[in-house]
Amino acid sequence: MTRLVRSLWNAPAAASPPPRRVWRDWVLVAVIPPLVLFEAAVRPDVPWRWLWAAVLIGLVPTLLWRRTRPLLMLAIAFAVGWVGSAATGGDPQLVTTAYFLILVYAVFRWGDGRAFVGGAALLVASSAVSFVLGSTTVGDVIGGLGVLVATVALGVAFRWRAGARARELDRVKLVEREQLARDLHDTVAHHVSAIAIQAQAGTAVAATSPDAAAAALRTIELEASRTLAEMRSIVRVLRNDDAAERTPGPGIADLRALARAEPGSPIVDVRVEGDVDAVPPTIAAALYRLAQEAVTNARRHARNATRVDVHVRVDAADIRLDVDDDGEPATSATPGFGITGMRERATLLGGTFRAGPAAGGGWSVTAVIPRTGWPT
Repeated sequence: MTRLVRSLWNAPAAASPPPRRVWRDWVLVAVIPPLVLFEAAVRPDVPWRWLWAAVLIGLVPTLLWRRTRPLLMLAIAFAVGWVGSAATGGDPQLVTTAYFLILVYAVFRWGDGRAFVGGAALLVASSAVSFVLGSTTVGDVIGGLGVLVATVALGVAFRWRAGARARELDRVKLVEREQLARDLHDTVAHHVSAIAIQAQAGTAVAATSPDAAAAALRTIELEASRTLAEMRSIVRVLRNDDAAERTPGPGIADLRALARAEPGSPIVDVRVEGDVDAVPPTIAAALYRLAQEAVTNARRHARNATRVDVHVRVDAADIRLDVDDDGEPATSATPGFGITGMRERATLLGGTFRAGPAAGGGWSVTAVIPRTGWPT
């Protein structure tokens, strides 16, 4: 039991840092005071209604800091409410007092373990004080606790959901980093194999053909330079201990395979422009993965799509990938894990990524990877 309490006390705040201000905060601050004044005006039977109206309006600014200082804002609201109850001899009877539930929700949605414990203590103390002073009945206390428990459960549920999504996004990013590292490993292994073969050949002909040995050394130098460039092109990436393949991964030439027809799937058209041979294997493999994921998403999620266009353009500045479909994109409040993985892959290579509805209809995916730093 002690370990459980200690674990709760030391629990961190919400995984994703809360936004400091959003438009909803200003809407609440603007809407609640008129509602309080309106209720006070139409309910002359409420004791001390104008005093309570002033108190409730004065506490509205606590909503602006409810995410960054949730326990402090809840404590301020409850302390002022207790002082008002002691001065008037009863709890506020205005319905608009219910906006305090937003502060309760914020404690369990955004606060850390200490805020959890402190918030729960405040809620229990508030219910106990109201009951002891005789201002509420047992039924009122039970009903109030039910509302508070529902609010707390809602905050915890949204907190858990956000945390689960954050963990899944991190997993997707790690998978992308792992795949990049695997592609890099395969490319480097290919170059190292070429170096070993050339070294063996140079050793074999060194005594009889110095020119052939010199040519082998030049090839070794070129392959070694490419290997170092590939090693430096991706940093801080992860991979598993699985056995790696000894041949380079898929590249731009393999994009043609994406055009193969599948029953019930839209037609995929692939166009490639520019000097494809100048693209390093690691960049080419990453480009293939981006195109593959974009085409897969179009086939799975683009409603009524009949065509998917894949366009790759290589020029002196960068390499650009455009994948466009003519379907009806499924609306979503947050990007999917596939899009997150593609963005992570493009960002790791120093590029930019965009995915969203196209201006003329359909869905568009664009990735631009700069050519700066590519091995020559």
